[in-house]
Amino acid sequence: MIFVELNTVEWVLLSLLGLLFCVQVYWYARYLAAPARRLRKNNKNDQTANAQMVNDLPPVSVILSAHNEAFNLSHYLKALLTQDYPEYEVIVVDDGSEDATRDVVESFMAQDERLRMTFVPYGARVGSTKKLALTLAAKAAQYDYLLLTDADCCPESSHWIREMMKGFGEDSKDIVLGFGAYFAEPGHVNRLIQFDTLFNGSHYLGAALCGHPYMGVGRNLAYRKSLFFESGGFTHLMTNKAGDDDLFVNHVATRENTTVVLSPDSFTWSLPKKSLHSWLQQKRRHLSVSPSYREQTKLRLAFEPVTRGLFYAAVVASIVYALCYPIGIERQAVMVGCALVLFLARWICQTAIINSSARRMGVTRFNMFSVLWFDIVLPIVSAWMLIVPKREMKW
Repeated sequence: MIFVELNTVEWVLLSLLGLLFCVQVYWYARYLAAPARRLRKNNKNDQTANAQMVNDLPPVSVILSAHNEAFNLSHYLKALLTQDYPEYEVIVVDDGSEDATRDVVESFMAQDERLRMTFVPYGARVGSTKKLALTLAAKAAQYDYLLLTDADCCPESSHWIREMMKGFGEDSKDIVLGFGAYFAEPGHVNRLIQFDTLFNGSHYLGAALCGHPYMGVGRNLAYRKSLFFESGGFTHLMTNKAGDDDLFVNHVATRENTTVVLSPDSFTWSLPKKSLHSWLQQKRRHLSVSPSYREQTKLRLAFEPVTRGLFYAAVVASIVYALCYPIGIERQAVMVGCALVLFLARWICQTAIINSSARRMGVTRFNMFSVLWFDIVLPIVSAWMLIVPKREMKW
């Protein structure tokens, strides 16, 4: 057997490579594939559930803040006001808009009494006016259940509120996490956004399904008003300009009080950034709050990209070692062959899991080369943004 002829260095390299391969495949299978498993399980349930009456569901306040969102509100506000739900209100907070946001909302208010509007006081000196806007809306809300979205979001269907509210019926949960996707558009930047959103969405939803909730997105998130104020709301988060969704969830979510709702009708769709520069600004803004995550969360978030980088390094090291040292053709074949086989096996497994999630979440699937490219580039981009000092950002 050729394996008995391997020296200590070669055994160490191959053992490390095999261990990292197993860790990566386990992580993908346990966490990233969890939302697709839940969706597959839900699809096997009785499909007549969507036709059930919802009169026993509690009333809810749908909240969104708007800063210069006249165009988006004119297109998407109607979708919030035509939901198939017995009792709800929609509260729009005007966050210092300078366009026709107020006029658009008032025109809808004249047609629907369920729509209400408030505003952030002019000149409010706070670190995050959006957090202040959401706090004002929570105080103005008539109901104990708050369902958050954004002005540029469109629910998948008229059953969005109903689907999200079903989550509170599971053992009296306090937080419901949903999936917020972006509309597909032509171009490589949009594919990058689609992949990043799908990967991160599958990650935080999968982690919550496995009992480790650590974030949510304000495009599709619900929690109890009582939880919000009993936990102090955004009081301790005002110094962060972002984080009205993920930081809040990170600080208050537990295995016991958090659940995930995954069904096609529960999704929301948003307008993506048009340019790479604007997306990078958005990405930096999201990453800027990560140092304020709980220590346990930071360790969990670092685990996958670190083991991913080590896996790639181990593959390269094994091949370089085999080709640069005179160890014989047979041992070279073993080193290079094992490295390439494990690399290809991870690549195939990764592509299959990501595309399974994409298919069930309504996102366009990715070819293998796109998966590999994004798998390498995105961690580098994130690491660069966390390490390189921040320039002035537009919020």
